[in-house]
Amino acid sequence: MRRLFILSIALMLMTVTLTAGEDHAIPIRPAHTYSIVCYDSTTGQFGAAVQSHWFKVADVIWLEPGIGAVATQSLTEISYGPLGLTMMRNGKTAKQALEGLLASDPDNAVRQVAMIDKNGVIAAHTGSKCIAEAGHQIGKNYSVQANLMLKNTVWPAMARAFEDTEGDLADRMMGALEAAQNEGGDIRGKQSAAMVVVSGDPTGMSWKDRLIDIRVDDSPEPLRELRRLLNISRAYEHMDRGDIYITEGDFEKAKDEYMKASQMVPDNPEIMFWYAATLVSVGEIENSLPIFKDVFERDESWRTLVPRLVDAGLLEDDKELISRILEQ
Repeated sequence: MRRLFILSIALMLMTVTLTAGEDHAIPIRPAHTYSIVCYDSTTGQFGAAVQSHWFKVADVIWLEPGIGAVATQSLTEISYGPLGLTMMRNGKTAKQALEGLLASDPDNAVRQVAMIDKNGVIAAHTGSKCIAEAGHQIGKNYSVQANLMLKNTVWPAMARAFEDTEGDLADRMMGALEAAQNEGGDIRGKQSAAMVVVSGDPTGMSWKDRLIDIRVDDSPEPLRELRRLLNISRAYEHMDRGDIYITEGDFEKAKDEYMKASQMVPDNPEIMFWYAATLVSVGEIENSLPIFKDVFERDESWRTLVPRLVDAGLLEDDKELISRILEQ
């Protein structure tokens, strides 16, 4: 009966506006969910990840390299994200930023928010009117928070998993999300998830500073899909490092990086195709030919692409060279 009662309340919140006093109303954006914000004091990287039974939950998490991370959820006021980062950028600690935003929010009882700053200061808030089961737990350089959970053991399970999982921030956050789901997760089920990790050495160029930026907007198994995307993201990191080694003339290290990428995503011949094309561009033709052969055997369409690279200026306009490649 209790579960049915909670579900009925959740459905009601999706279709009406909840009045909180006579003078104002709470806009309903019920991203009831579980999330984590964290900091790596060695690298300076910030991370945040989230899962919910709600479409496109990525706007729960907000990060800025060198500044901090925010998760804003429950009956969500999204502005806690950008405003929290702005306040921390202007010198406020995470605790000061959260206290200031809560003080100016008459509906803070329905908010759940966590913030972490560049000094590792952490602040979290679970409002008294967040739908049970709801709570948060702060640990060293992280905070986990959840609401509308099946059980009140979800966020402690996340904390244990984050602390016990080996690897970098992304690995540990993935472990925390999966631990939450294994503990019962969101009482409504699963739908969307997201994960972001930002650089500890910001360049001011967002496309470089967002080291991991993956999201699943709608899926029956969002965490399984998120882990798959994380694996692909890491494979492309190996490709990028391989390209760097090629430009430096270290072909053994380049080969190692590309092979790691290919092994992580074995059903994608494109990885090795571009490895071969890059080898040709630096004069390593003999090393490229067996790679082209393998790619063409897996998918003939890549053979068709080769002459087009000449037109695009990515391969030398050398008929004998192109012929040798196409003969593979």
